[in-house]
Amino acid sequence: MYNGVVLAYGAESDRSLSIPGEELADIYAAREFVWWYNGHPDCRNLAPDLKSSDTAVILGQGNVALDVARILLRPTAELARTDIASHALAALEESTIRKVYLVGRRGPVQAACTAKELREILGIKDLVIHIKQADLVTTPADEIEMKNNRIRRRVYELLSKVVTTGHAPVPGQRELHFVFFHKPDRFLESDDRSGRLGSVRLEKTTLKAFAGDESMKQVAVGTGVYEDISCGLALKSIGYKSVAIDGLPFDNYKGIVPNLGGRVLANASQGDMQYETGLYVCGWLKRGPTGIIATNLYCAEETVRLINFRFRKNKIIITIITESLLMYFQSREYLF
Repeated sequence: MYNGVVLAYGAESDRSLSIPGEELADIYAAREFVWWYNGHPDCRNLAPDLKSSDTAVILGQGNVALDVARILLRPTAELARTDIASHALAALEESTIRKVYLVGRRGPVQAACTAKELREILGIKDLVIHIKQADLVTTPADEIEMKNNRIRRRVYELLSKVVTTGHAPVPGQRELHFVFFHKPDRFLESDDRSGRLGSVRLEKTTLKAFAGDESMKQVAVGTGVYEDISCGLALKSIGYKSVAIDGLPFDNYKGIVPNLGGRVLANASQGDMQYETGLYVCGWLKRGPTGIIATNLYCAEETVRLINFRFRKNKIIITIITESLLMYFQSREYLF
């Protein structure tokens, strides 16, 4: 019997787009692809087809999306000097993929990547970068967002510099296309490969700001204008999702354990909040799959401060993991 338990098992599943054609072969979660080239045993046998097309589409423009694009486009001679899994390196050496499309619902100002990750992929030798000049035109709402967020301004500046620098394409050269203001509508089956991916249909979007929102947060709204990108591989980098454990509170809509400052809620009804005794949460399971390592540190500190407060108040004893969680992890063949 424990007096305190901290839930910190993160997010190991993936969000779904819930659009037609998502069940076709050659469509993967970016997490699966990352696990594949990192040698994770659960995805050791993923075997993505990298030889049937010269084009891959990545849905999302966050750090994970950029990492995946970098692996597909970076010269294998350079990858060989890293700790990439040997089976992935062998497959990439035979890859015919030369074009990667990074698709985002919003514009370059709202791109979810960091400047550091963006610089890494923009620095790939002999890589041709494609960005439409029209996509870099900013609105007053964009300017407010950049004024309030230094990272977004830096990312926008890096993308703008790529366009003004210019690149002369060479046949067979690797290309990275940033596709802004588009969202996935459906996956289309190949005409000559039954059950396999043939293209991705995108809907053009426009940004709308919430009325009265001082932060000027903008959301992407479809315009009813569509275009298709032919490809042989699609990777969904739209976010991770935590999984529920039987007997523990879980918000299926948000994909988190309901909590207030790290203290788990049994009932989150307005005006009638009830807490689970001695149960706490931190990390992505607490706030959703966003942020970097430093973000998780601050998140954990908040939870620890709360535990410390209650420790002093109730003289509770804290432990990180319960027997039920231990059984769960052992069932997934995790080693301790």
